[in-house]
Amino acid sequence: MSVLLQISDLHFGTEQAPVMEALVALARQQRPELVVLSGDITQRARTVQFQAARAFVDRLGAPVLAIPGNHDIPLFNLWARLHHPYAQHTAAFGAELEPVHATPDLLVVGVNTTRAWRHKHGEVSRQQIDRVARLLEGASTDQLRVVVVHQPVAVTRAEDVQNLLRGHEAALRQWAAAGADMVMGGHIHLPYVMPLHDLERPVWAVQAGTAVSSRVRNGLPNSIHLLRWGAASTDGECRIEQWDYASAEQAFVQVRCTAVRPARR
Repeated sequence: MSVLLQISDLHFGTEQAPVMEALVALARQQRPELVVLSGDITQRARTVQFQAARAFVDRLGAPVLAIPGNHDIPLFNLWARLHHPYAQHTAAFGAELEPVHATPDLLVVGVNTTRAWRHKHGEVSRQQIDRVARLLEGASTDQLRVVVVHQPVAVTRAEDVQNLLRGHEAALRQWAAAGADMVMGGHIHLPYVMPLHDLERPVWAVQAGTAVSSRVRNGLPNSIHLLRWGAASTDGECRIEQWDYASAEQAFVQVRCTAVRPARR
């Protein structure tokens, strides 16, 4: 059984205590195998913010696969940004900026799409595209194959086109051919599941909202995704559940479920 909890854009420094406690309660109830944290862990990449984020994530009771977002690089300390941009991230979440999690029925590949010379926009290089493709090609037919980036590879609103990951078109073509099933992201604080077209096989973009930050978009609630695969779902089907924070109940409640059927080969 695989239950994956996707959280994103925590922006520690703007976290909300009641929402944090509700997410801890949900994690204890659902018992995920893995927590995927798709970037923007902190608001300003400060040591105390990373420490608080790490302490919170540890309370979720599962291994964490975390990649940095653009907010996780120092903004005002230009020397640190150019020479040691990931020092605080690695101190809290480990030296591997592009972690991989593999089990018999799950392969999750992290990609660092941030760049020290970019303020907010992300990109994926040819070397990164090739690395991810090699890992996907080595996956078994039983494994759900998930790539994790920060900036989105597909958007639903015209105003978000500017936030698209640079290089995403080439990446999607190669990752689909290599066997990817879905690409998870964050950055725009807008949750949705979106099928991607004109690729060699079915691939879905799974975009997370902001999990615990007060920096919600257009009044949308805080939200997370729970992904169920294998024995945790119908045979051959992957369930992607959106859970929103309901302030009246001070709890996360399921509001949407998207069932997808990844191609196997």
